[in-house]
Amino acid sequence: MQGVRAADTRVTIAEVIRPNESNFLGKLFGGELLAKIDLCAYAASAKHSGTTCVTASFDQVDFHEPIEVGELVTLTGQVAYVGRSSMEVLVDVHTENLKLGIKRHTNTARVTMVALKDGKPCEVPRLICETREEKIRFLQGVMRRDSRKKLNQERKAAFDVIEHMTNEQLDEALAS
Repeated sequence: MQGVRAADTRVTIAEVIRPNESNFLGKLFGGELLAKIDLCAYAASAKHSGTTCVTASFDQVDFHEPIEVGELVTLTGQVAYVGRSSMEVLVDVHTENLKLGIKRHTNTARVTMVALKDGKPCEVPRLICETREEKIRFLQGVMRRDSRKKLNQERKAAFDVIEHMTNEQLDEALAS
């Protein structure tokens, strides 16, 4: 299977934020932003894999600053790491106040997408990292994957202990 250059997975989506996407403070609803991030991650992962992809997890979403109604929001997604069937997509969100020309970096997200063929996970092409930044992002993706696996194992073991506690042990743990 041929590889795909990281730069060739880059996708940019831009749109103006409308009032119906805002909360009572005139800021973009977080859920609306998450939907936009998910769409951008889908586009980048589908571009890399050449097939349908689904969201496995939102690994991290950082909200640096609120987004105002009327601002131009630009989401840029790029595959940063690939496993066998999964891809980690980094999505950066920038806004621009069109009247004042002020640009801001408002959000950063990491989304794990899984490639599907006939409804089942399928192998994706390897990622060709050419720049220093692409290589760093890939190796950080490996570290995040390994950390997630370790955390999930530790969490499962801890939850199993809690589920097998007696009522007295649960009461005692709650009191501490």
